Amino acid sequence: MTDALVTILDDEPAIRQILTDALEEAGFRTQCFARAREFEASLKRVTPDLCLVDLSLPDTDGLALVHRLALEQGAAVIIISGRAQVQDRVTGLELGADDYITKPFDPAEVVARVRARLRSPKIPGPAGETALFNGWTAHFDRYVLEDSDGGETPFSHAEGEVLRLFLESPKRLISRAQMQEALGGAAGESFDRAMDVRISRLRTKLREDPKNPRLIKTIYGAGYIFLGDVKWL
Repeated sequence: MTDALVTILDDEPAIRQILTDALEEAGFRTQCFARAREFEASLKRVTPDLCLVDLSLPDTDGLALVHRLALEQGAAVIIISGRAQVQDRVTGLELGADDYITKPFDPAEVVARVRARLRSPKIPGPAGETALFNGWTAHFDRYVLEDSDGGETPFSHAEGEVLRLFLESPKRLISRAQMQEALGGAAGESFDRAMDVRISRLRTKLREDPKNPRLIKTIYGAGYIFLGDVKWL
């Protein structure tokens, strides 16, 4: 996917320039911001395809910003941070980030991760932005779940990727390895933890019984299976 718009939020001019050069050489359009205030103001005018966000910002808490982006914007979010602790990675992913890259980084790796986030899912499924299942309507163009009474619950881009994966492969076992391949990101503890959190949040939003979910079933040692009947519009 080329000519996609990638916004870069980092207060270090050298980092912004390195990322801009690498991404534009790869065919992406870019916008750069040094402050969260300017960045958030731009989101009212245009929605980027992907946001690269540093956590150590001078005017706001980076993790809180990532959480707002995940719930309120349709863009994918990749954290780029000097915080290399496993817990920082896990927290960022739990708050809705799609990926986490630590500084110092290889620009080529960043480009590869951006491409991975923007590519089409590898597990084939019907094209569409709206899915009907078991009294619910998932609006992927608006990142909203609508219940049978018209009540709406927002979901993040990261949660939407997992939900779409299930809805495109109903009643089929999806292993952790298939999820990692389809959704991108490095396999390991942080990826597994992020998937567990996103699936748990989806179950909550779908009002599932946590002890006996009827739609998203865990097959221990094997993966997950979505048991609903799905119709795409």
